[in-house]
Amino acid sequence: MTPAELEAKLAGLIAGWEHECVEFKEANDNFATADIGKYFSALANQANLRGHTSGWLVFGVENKHRVVVGTSYRDDHERLMSLKHQIAQGVDPSTTFADIHVLMHPQGRVVLFEVPAAPRGMPIAWQRHFYARDGESLAGLDLVKLDTIRAQGSLDDWSAAVCPKATLDDIDPEALREARDIFVRKYTDRIPEATIRAWDDLAFLAQLKLVIDGQLTRAALVLLGRRTSTHHLSPFVAELSWKLEGEERAYEHFHPPFLLETSRLYRRIRNLPLTLLPQDQLLAYEVPKYDQRIVLEALHNCIAHQDWRAGERVLVIERAGELAFSNAGGFFDGQPADYVLGHRVPTSYRNRCLVEAMVNLRMMDTMGFGIRDTMFRGQASRHLPLPDFDLSDPKHVSLRLAGRFIDENYSRALLALPDIGMDEIVALDRVQKHLPIDDAAARTLRRHQLIEGRRPNLQVSAKVAAATGRQRDYTRTRRQDDEHYRKLITDYLQQWKQASTQDLRDLIYPLLSSALDGAQKEHKVHNLMTALRRDGLIANDGSRRYPRWRLAAGQS
Repeated sequence: MTPAELEAKLAGLIAGWEHECVEFKEANDNFATADIGKYFSALANQANLRGHTSGWLVFGVENKHRVVVGTSYRDDHERLMSLKHQIAQGVDPSTTFADIHVLMHPQGRVVLFEVPAAPRGMPIAWQRHFYARDGESLAGLDLVKLDTIRAQGSLDDWSAAVCPKATLDDIDPEALREARDIFVRKYTDRIPEATIRAWDDLAFLAQLKLVIDGQLTRAALVLLGRRTSTHHLSPFVAELSWKLEGEERAYEHFHPPFLLETSRLYRRIRNLPLTLLPQDQLLAYEVPKYDQRIVLEALHNCIAHQDWRAGERVLVIERAGELAFSNAGGFFDGQPADYVLGHRVPTSYRNRCLVEAMVNLRMMDTMGFGIRDTMFRGQASRHLPLPDFDLSDPKHVSLRLAGRFIDENYSRALLALPDIGMDEIVALDRVQKHLPIDDAAARTLRRHQLIEGRRPNLQVSAKVAAATGRQRDYTRTRRQDDEHYRKLITDYLQQWKQASTQDLRDLIYPLLSSALDGAQKEHKVHNLMTALRRDGLIANDGSRRYPRWRLAAGQS
């Protein structure tokens, strides 16, 4: 703020004084930092409850009569600004002042601490204690107020909030050009390229759903903002950090625009080739440690699902044989295994505005296919161990991506059996990692001679599919993913408009594993039809006894 704006702000705080959201102190240089921390917690929580964007702690104003008397508190500028770091160290979740303003008033020096309101759903604590105001006094945040804040906005979208002072000058020109080029490539079959190129920048950002009522959202600055424009996101942090651990050590922080910076981060990762000698062959198989699409899928998921209110960075830690990704916030919808096996489509998102823009920019999809098709199938197609999710910490999601072979027999099995099903790959991967598998998975793997040994010491067989006949036999008896059969059914109904249950039996039966008997195949088809109906993809226009199946409304 300019001096005139600051003086007007001070006059407004004095005239419209709200004792629970504004605190005046004369304050000298001995004012305790711990007391400032308590006021920070109290004012942040009260501003949240009153619906204000900020609370104010003002030094240099006498409280009883609210007249300017001046203050000597930390008159050295650098020492004053160091208070931001001190407060951030004691506040949970980590945050600090939106700004510290100094006004040289005619009656003396005034320091105005701008305290951001507690984020919706997240009360602010100082040294693990929650504070509030009781009239003009500090008090503990009572249970009613605590529950009121915690109950706020469980579905509130942090990324959709507008940044009222941000303008198009805060958007990175290179990122904007790249975004438009991507949009053209994705939608040119629906929207003429000339039309897309003719949109002005604000209209284009609106098409990406990054603008609300003509104002830029936080999502716009995260994806396309200039590095120098992150102050509009304060007190929240928009940062990716890459760290190299091991004999060599290095690190680098990456800031918006994340549309461009995620590729820059990928290029910092050392990507040496790995070599595997297939069984009974003389030529070695060589594959890079990491695939760019897989790494970016993992990184983009971290950005999309990060709980930005926590004030944390997204971390990428590179170790000798793996990459470890970590983002704040628990796994938002379901469990990773649901998406790996194709049993779930996400129904809600922590940052819907951000996710929708990332979909439009081809950074991710909204159907949950990225985890299964890009990350897990991609890693399996490279004959490397599958990614591992760690959800042991409810406030974080961690993912480890292997950049080495664990058991070469596993990798040779994937080389020899390129059509192996994802459920069997998952089970085989658990065997190589010495993790338990259920009885049904063990029977399937043992029937195809993919594992050997006795529980709990199962191991991947060293004689996997050595003969071509074994490969043919496996292909004949293997199970397909349910998603494969579901798509066959919906494609059939798309083409022929309707079908009886017998029609669909005739379609699916020949493709089911020959290891299933007639009753098991009947049960399989029944489960597929039930799941499709419950998911709202198909509907029955006939009777219960004589059904006539069609695609549900909106699916054609």
